[in-house]
Amino acid sequence: MFTTLNDCKIYYEVHGKEDGKPIFFIHGAPGLGDCRADLSAFSSLGDQYKLIFLDMRGSGRSEDKPPYTHEQWTSDIDELRKLLKVDKIMIHGGSYGGFLSLEYVLRYQEHVTHVLLRDTAANQGYHHLSTETALKANLPGVTEDVLERLWKGETESNQGLKDIFGALLPLYTVEYEPDKIQERINSIFYHYETHNYAFKVNQPKYDVKEKLKQINVPVLVSVGRHDWVTPVECSQEIAAEIPNSTLIIYENSGHSPHAEENELYLTNVRQFLNETSKEEVN
Repeated sequence: MFTTLNDCKIYYEVHGKEDGKPIFFIHGAPGLGDCRADLSAFSSLGDQYKLIFLDMRGSGRSEDKPPYTHEQWTSDIDELRKLLKVDKIMIHGGSYGGFLSLEYVLRYQEHVTHVLLRDTAANQGYHHLSTETALKANLPGVTEDVLERLWKGETESNQGLKDIFGALLPLYTVEYEPDKIQERINSIFYHYETHNYAFKVNQPKYDVKEKLKQINVPVLVSVGRHDWVTPVECSQEIAAEIPNSTLIIYENSGHSPHAEENELYLTNVRQFLNETSKEEVN
């Protein structure tokens, strides 16, 4: 369904247990991602929790309406929280959605009980590692110049963004499945201007490492061992800085352990939430 948040038409879905504790799912890849992947991966949690999915402004089915800043995106999340009349939420963010989840809890910690992070980072000091991994893979169409344009937010059209992302997709998972990759490429809602702003304007100044110690709610940090775009080192750094954190490395996954090792991922999420919720009560 659609609603208007901060003067922007936003697509969102609510699933699961009506009176369950709410989990907000924040997708990554601004201008490329949307809530469908999280909806597919996490729907079974609906037997215990209320699940809220949304397409961030400038992504998926939501309106292309700047600004595409972290301040605006986190404000949109909080406006949806208010719309749904919930005080405390749990927030799950993957990849770039992890950036926003970290910034959300740092801005609105009084409304957060748990943070669930997947394959993300506290700053943008890892692109050299990602570039090295991508170039070593020798994929057709993946050159240093192509990666430079991606990181700097210099794609020139939706087709250009589609071409670059399509060339890189084999890096994202451990198992290479050409048919699924092509299906995904064709299913994406491309918004190249959103991507460009996120990488050209937001990314260079994104650095929350020194603020992580301020987070005093339980945080689950998950990452695939073979993640090329936000390598394991990024999650290890986050877990080392946040006092009440748990780190899980998925040995048979790339950038998407919630999909690649879905059953194990969900089991670990349930266990983490159940155990940390008990600690809250005690």
